[in-house]
Amino acid sequence: MTATWHVRAIAVAAFVLALTPAAAPAQVATEAPPPVAGAKAVTIERIKVPGPALEGNLEGNSADRDVLVVLPPSYATDTSRRYPVVYALHGYSIGAEQWAREIHVPQTIEGAFAQGAREMIVVLPDSKTRHNGSMYSSSATVGDFERYVARDLVSYIDAHYRTLADRNSRGLVGHSMGGYGATRIGMKHADDFGSLYIMSPCCLSPRGPGQPNSDLEKTLASAKGPDDVNGLPFGARAQLAAAAAWAPNPQAPPFYLDLPTKDGAPQADVLAKFAANSPLAFIDQWIGNLRRYRAIAIDVGDQDGLRADAGKLHDALDRYQIVNTFETYAGTHTSKVADRFQNHVLPFFHRTLCHDKSCK
Repeated sequence: MTATWHVRAIAVAAFVLALTPAAAPAQVATEAPPPVAGAKAVTIERIKVPGPALEGNLEGNSADRDVLVVLPPSYATDTSRRYPVVYALHGYSIGAEQWAREIHVPQTIEGAFAQGAREMIVVLPDSKTRHNGSMYSSSATVGDFERYVARDLVSYIDAHYRTLADRNSRGLVGHSMGGYGATRIGMKHADDFGSLYIMSPCCLSPRGPGQPNSDLEKTLASAKGPDDVNGLPFGARAQLAAAAAWAPNPQAPPFYLDLPTKDGAPQADVLAKFAANSPLAFIDQWIGNLRRYRAIAIDVGDQDGLRADAGKLHDALDRYQIVNTFETYAGTHTSKVADRFQNHVLPFFHRTLCHDKSCK
């Protein structure tokens, strides 16, 4: 799969863009930065974190989520020390384990610390769902993943690890669908996070319905359960993920969602729901929250199809004179994600998070 195809597929997940039929793997190869000599080992714990916000979702997605917790080298020995926490959100079609491989954990985290970034805890939650992605949104069909990340997960980590339990010591970062999640959750939950890093965000702008997908409509009409859609192409599954997150319908079993087209015609009410979940459409309502952040950073590859919308997000922040940084680097949607995580994301949180109780 080429990186360009991957970007187009993720754009479909956001707003039902037309996509050429093809298969897409869930994992892409990414470049790793060179190992840093003398880097000390981190510890990775694989845990389950319960999510009251996810209970009762109509898709039957588990409310007990897999989470990777990366503990810094000194955590086991410096037992009186408390640490800031960075929550890192994965993209569409992958889970926490695949996300860890894409950003080359633990090498990149160890490398960042070895190069001078102050130690912090890094948390990678899994939000893969029946249709391969939650969109980090609030939906009766998928579950309230927005509140799960901002409240359930944060509360659990603070209760079970030696954290600095203050918004100024919490960072939120995400890539692609995770970049959308960092944008959306960041706007609405400034009480919980102090710094934001948004990587190649998808799904920022309202869009039209694209080309009607009659095959998908027919498949849903005849499907009796999840097994009947498992073989759908990547783009079609992404359409279902977006619809489940943004156009839930409790009266439409077995998938409990509405598509933005029906019988070949756009559905204005469903498209309005998609638009209502577009950060560039609702950013003006959350300016007060965005002003509270200690720092906001946005980056995107110069060969990434999501570049234009990332720039629009930066422009929107600039219009309100909200301090932020925006960087376009040489790369595709995924090619530099591991390098960015080691050499830009973690150093950013080194500079912008509070690393002791006296910092406010």
